[in-house]
Amino acid sequence: MKPHYFFSSVTRRSDLWATPFETRKLDRQLWDTGDFVVGRITGKRNRLYECETKSGRMADMVRGDLIVGALGRRAATLEGVGDWRATKDGRELEALTSAGLLGCSTSISPMLPELMRMEYLGHTLRNGQKLNMSDFAVPAKSRKLEIPVILLIGTSMSSGKTTAGGVIIRALKYMGIDVVAAKLTGAARYRDILKFRDAGARRVYDFVDAGLPSTVCSSERYREALERLLSRIAACEAQVLVAEAGASPLEPYNGATVVEYLSDKTCFTVLCASDPYAVLGVQTAYGNGLKADLVSGPAANTTAGARLVRELSGHASLNLLDRRNYPQLSEMLKAALGEHSGERAA
Repeated sequence: MKPHYFFSSVTRRSDLWATPFETRKLDRQLWDTGDFVVGRITGKRNRLYECETKSGRMADMVRGDLIVGALGRRAATLEGVGDWRATKDGRELEALTSAGLLGCSTSISPMLPELMRMEYLGHTLRNGQKLNMSDFAVPAKSRKLEIPVILLIGTSMSSGKTTAGGVIIRALKYMGIDVVAAKLTGAARYRDILKFRDAGARRVYDFVDAGLPSTVCSSERYREALERLLSRIAACEAQVLVAEAGASPLEPYNGATVVEYLSDKTCFTVLCASDPYAVLGVQTAYGNGLKADLVSGPAANTTAGARLVRELSGHASLNLLDRRNYPQLSEMLKAALGEHSGERAA
């Protein structure tokens, strides 16, 4: 009987579910980031025993289920750190994210239960060659990005970037603007960019489209992937790019590279902060290299938080969960896009 696989969302650019492959265990020295591997679920089930499938839907996982994911690395400040290179005997893997980012944990928050564990059954191969995410990366002819960028950065993970991005995309759509959206750094999670699509973005992309399970990788490898991704985005010929840099620019996800790459196209920067003092922390760390036009996220959820943001950093802030603030947000976006158009014309 043909095995039933759960194809995690890191496989979504591949054809693994449509074209046969073989599974074979490989020596540890042959492994690499982005390799597609098969695991059999083990361990005691808890709330982390789930898989974000290639459609973005969440599926419950039980002992014995087969999952196809990709080897990768994660460095999440609030949840956990892991790396496929930390596997000792090559027999057991853990799901570092529900999207199928697989490796071995090295540091886990005590607020989390045990990660979903699995037995390594082998790599996916065709014609004797292992399959990697990069084999299915969307090809793109080199093209310069010319449209204005609204950039979302954060003080940490889970600081409200994706939520703010959805609100901003809706505001732009109400203004009649054609939007493309992307999550340019972080660890794979399809549902984030699906939220952008639901909000009204015509096209959505992330680093999975460029062949990476996460952006915890060398600067050289990331820059190559980013250039490919931005060329693909440029080909959409949308009017505005709403771009999220996952986690924070100071974490090992190459967020600082995004800020640098997009600096001449960025017309509006939203800093999503977990608390008012985190705004000051990022501002101090970056100095004059980072200017936030608006602070949002939990730091701006109350008037007390907004007042403290202003006193500590001088930045304006808005609670983007409050619809009463949408008109002010729209005016800020119109002004930023108008200024950008004026600068280009000059």
